[in-house]
Amino acid sequence: MPKLWQKDYEVDELIERFNVGDDYLLDRELIEADCLGSIAHARMLAKIGILTDAEADSLAVALAEIIRLAHGGKFDIKLEDEDVHTAVENFLTDKLGDLGKKIHTARSRNDQVIVDLRLYAKQRLLQVADAALAFAATLANFADKHKDVPMVGRTHTQRAMPSSAGLWAGAWLEAMLDDLDFLRAAYALNDQCPLGSAASYGVPLPIDRQYTSDLLGFARLQNNVLYANTSRGKIESVVLSALAQFMIDLSRLAADVIWFSTPEFGYFDLPAELADGSSIMPQKRNPGMMETTRARAATVISNLLRTLEIVRGLISGYNRDHQETKEPLLRSFAIVAGALAVCDRTFQKMTVNEERCVAAFSPEVFATDRALELVQEGVPFRDAYRRVAKELDKLAERDPREAIRARTHQGSTGNLGLDVARRRRDEHHKWAQSERRKTEKAWQALLPAGK
Repeated sequence: MPKLWQKDYEVDELIERFNVGDDYLLDRELIEADCLGSIAHARMLAKIGILTDAEADSLAVALAEIIRLAHGGKFDIKLEDEDVHTAVENFLTDKLGDLGKKIHTARSRNDQVIVDLRLYAKQRLLQVADAALAFAATLANFADKHKDVPMVGRTHTQRAMPSSAGLWAGAWLEAMLDDLDFLRAAYALNDQCPLGSAASYGVPLPIDRQYTSDLLGFARLQNNVLYANTSRGKIESVVLSALAQFMIDLSRLAADVIWFSTPEFGYFDLPAELADGSSIMPQKRNPGMMETTRARAATVISNLLRTLEIVRGLISGYNRDHQETKEPLLRSFAIVAGALAVCDRTFQKMTVNEERCVAAFSPEVFATDRALELVQEGVPFRDAYRRVAKELDKLAERDPREAIRARTHQGSTGNLGLDVARRRRDEHHKWAQSERRKTEKAWQALLPAGK
């Protein structure tokens, strides 16, 4: 089948394979987005008189058929197609003849792939948000359930001050909520339509770019046609930055779980169904899912850096280099959604060994508490600090439960403020639901009735 750029010569097979790379495989994830963008583009061409309404309807029916075939695993993209755009246009041409050749009027593969990635990212960001919201709910319940379980707080990995399992889980809860804030900012930047920018410089036709943007459910049109193409890679890097924040937090959380579940600590117990084993040591139950999470954080971070490095030295407009920013984005979405689901499952099943947590407390953990008691008696803090430092061996045993209950200010062990975190989670949940409804409504309206 002909390529979209096919002329009167053939490209060397070695060069073709090198340039195409894995695009034809990656683009299988973009079929629905490409078809939706093409339906909107056809509707716009009909609006300005390039196509008739009947022609736009025929294209919409055929494009909806491709979506159905793709959902059933029956629409393939082959190496010789190069990408989803060629595979779709060839299907339309086979089915509709010359009408299929008209679909590409006033657009380039450049703005076509950008809109595909924007639509795809909108959908996948909302899926990541759902996974993060589910995990946030699990963390809130875990923190609430274990808010009265003392757990030694640590700095520099050493014993520091009284803390609790609830405070520890609540910290990761609020990390997820901040990461959702970042995700929403990335979503907003991604939520702009580039269609109509063509090869970076627009076209000499009276196309209605705002109409196309509205049909696809974008929040706004990306105005400058040169920047629309130049922003490819930049917007992907913003999305990857948000995904990387999730993975950084999940990686650190995983490190905590691994450490605190070792027999030497025994604060947490991981059930056998979450663990993997050793091929040589029969007794081993390894926290492999946490180790994999920790490692895959590096993959997402490297995907972010890879994308930034690809685009940092490019001149304005489209460059073939941009094609290499697709894989890092697509792969990272799958990693983050999977890691969030695994951590959610872990916290649903992980148990806290309160006896081991309490046993870890020793008198020096209460040194700061003792210094502050002296302050309340009128001793200047620096004098109280030095006095306690000289008498560490004389500090008495204390009840760690009383110590964590005594910290009643906002956000501490005796007042976790989980209601505040839950309200933030609910607000994020409402946002995600609203965005999903708007997007689904727009995309459903594009499809022919009953399709």
